[in-house]
Amino acid sequence: MSTVSCSTASSSRGCGTSFPSKTSSLPALNSPNLIRIGTNSQSDRLSSHRLTLVHENRKARGTTVRMALVDERQSTGQNVAHPPRILAYDLVQGDLVKWRWKEDKSVPDTPTAVLLHGILGSGKNWGTFARRLAHEFPTWQFLLVDLRCHGDSASLKKRGPHSVASTASDVLKLVGQLRLTPRVLVGHSFGGKVVLSMVEQAAKPLPRPVRAWVLDATPGKVRAGGDGEDHPRELISFLRQLPKVVSSKNEVYNALMEEGFSNDVAQWVVTNLRSTGPSSSSFSWAFDLDGIAELYQSYEDTNLWNFVENLPRGVHVNFLKAERSLHRWALEDLQRIHAAEELASEEGGGVEMHVLEDAGHWVHTDNPDGLFRILSSSFQVLRP
Repeated sequence: MSTVSCSTASSSRGCGTSFPSKTSSLPALNSPNLIRIGTNSQSDRLSSHRLTLVHENRKARGTTVRMALVDERQSTGQNVAHPPRILAYDLVQGDLVKWRWKEDKSVPDTPTAVLLHGILGSGKNWGTFARRLAHEFPTWQFLLVDLRCHGDSASLKKRGPHSVASTASDVLKLVGQLRLTPRVLVGHSFGGKVVLSMVEQAAKPLPRPVRAWVLDATPGKVRAGGDGEDHPRELISFLRQLPKVVSSKNEVYNALMEEGFSNDVAQWVVTNLRSTGPSSSSFSWAFDLDGIAELYQSYEDTNLWNFVENLPRGVHVNFLKAERSLHRWALEDLQRIHAAEELASEEGGGVEMHVLEDAGHWVHTDNPDGLFRILSSSFQVLRP
């Protein structure tokens, strides 16, 4: 299993490949060749990304090269412009994923799933879960994206408006640049609406069938929690009031606790603080809070019920409700989804409702085993 990372932190570093640590709870796997992907320099002769195979043991022979980015083509040697950096991402690949040239039709497209995080998250939120999927379904690869204004994509300074639709467009452009053909789309919370917007915008680029998973989010109204529950709008507003550079993570943690946010949220938020220098004497946010405030407003305003109730043929949308996340779901939502289930089946599409037991909003950490069992149906149905 390998993980290809493309970070925007330094243009000279480009993208690199990392492997799960030895302390991972997953069974030990034979590591494939180390593969590095870097952004082009003027001396590169590749029209998009540079591909270099680095053998951990140069004496080894007969090893299988595993890679699935298929956008490399030899140019005639002239200088090639840098491809625009769209978003930062990790690509987690199963152990049986095979590398191929785009022109090599003898090797089928690698089945790909895209995993999208929620507000104030990052693609790394899905790291452990994606590695588990890659181990169970070794012919698949999983694209973990840092959405605009989040994680390593925050430094790209995307043009506004910052919205669900523009975020979906970013991800579509990324999979297009990487020449990937996603067959499964998974989005948590805000990322769930982004998934719906992706399918709505890109009926032609996305292959059929497409299975979309919307985790603990509805197509329409975003309902706030009750008294004593953390609310994203209030959290974002409070974080924007804090200094952009702080002396320690504890400083932010204590401020959040004093403001009445939960311990879990306070601990999670400070993981988004990054050291501003080698001495670790100060920290700044790994996201664009102003842009995120705009994204969250779009999340509340965006209504995709019409799309869900009129799905294109071949699209299957799965909604997953967390059992303990009752405040985000109304009886109206559930009734409307069940009505869409019946309508979609008549029109050749598909809408399905699932409930994840023993889980709050953070479904992939509250009950990862249950979530794995539910999501696995997509990868079993779509086995290559």
